[in-house]
Amino acid sequence: MGVIIGIIVGIGSCLGGFVAMGGHVGVIWQPFEYVIILGIALGTFIIANPMSTIKDTGVGIAQAVSGKGPKRKDFLALLGLLYALMRELRAKPRNEVEQHIDNPHDSAIFQNFPTILKDKELTQYICDYARLIVIGNARSHEIEALMEQEIATVKKYKTKPAGAVSTVAEAMPALGICAAVLGIVKAMGAIDQSPEILGHYIGSALIGTFIGIFFSYAILSPLAAKIKLVREKQCQPFVIVKQSLIAYMNGALPQIALEHGRKTISSAERPTIDEVESEAISNAPSGGAMQQAA
Repeated sequence: MGVIIGIIVGIGSCLGGFVAMGGHVGVIWQPFEYVIILGIALGTFIIANPMSTIKDTGVGIAQAVSGKGPKRKDFLALLGLLYALMRELRAKPRNEVEQHIDNPHDSAIFQNFPTILKDKELTQYICDYARLIVIGNARSHEIEALMEQEIATVKKYKTKPAGAVSTVAEAMPALGICAAVLGIVKAMGAIDQSPEILGHYIGSALIGTFIGIFFSYAILSPLAAKIKLVREKQCQPFVIVKQSLIAYMNGALPQIALEHGRKTISSAERPTIDEVESEAISNAPSGGAMQQAA
């Protein structure tokens, strides 16, 4: 919603100021200038990126507009899952714990946290490192290095759409100049016309420069920053998992290990200790029996 409001405010201020100076809004509407600039921008975007990134950019824009990222309740759910899982690791034999991490969709623990289970990448991340803990031969510093490497990889690919949009944004002023040059070429072809007609052609050409600069600095660059912000926030659950499990491997009790994860959350969205106690720890499900597959 913030993205839409920002665009409306930006365009409204631009057009409002132009009208207040005595300008005519109709002059700005030069459809073929928009076709040239946005068409070239789209073409360069397609050239520079694989199809997977192009598709993910569409998803990233939708997520940026809707502000889709983990919220306070999602962090509480993740802490609750980690607590239940660490409690199983501490109290149950290996074969019982393995059932949960080998088949999370049939696990009585994971099924209590559908929002986490829905995120396949995060679920796989949790299960992979829980499995390494169950094996028991891995050293905590080795696991920590491996987790950090995977988080860096996840972040790299999640933020690719932001980089792709940012690259196009940087090129937009130059693309605006391309459209303006074409407009000037057209104007030079009418050099023998009246000053009124010639002035109209030159003004239309200059609109190309305006379009390129406006789209670059007022729309695409802020949009790229918002995509990056949302996608980086989506990486936060992986950091919480890492800190909690590493603390557990180093000998911390499950309750204390959760604190290591909780402290990585920004203060604005960080659940309090009381919230973690009442909603994550007290309501943590037990392993129970595995659910029968349908």
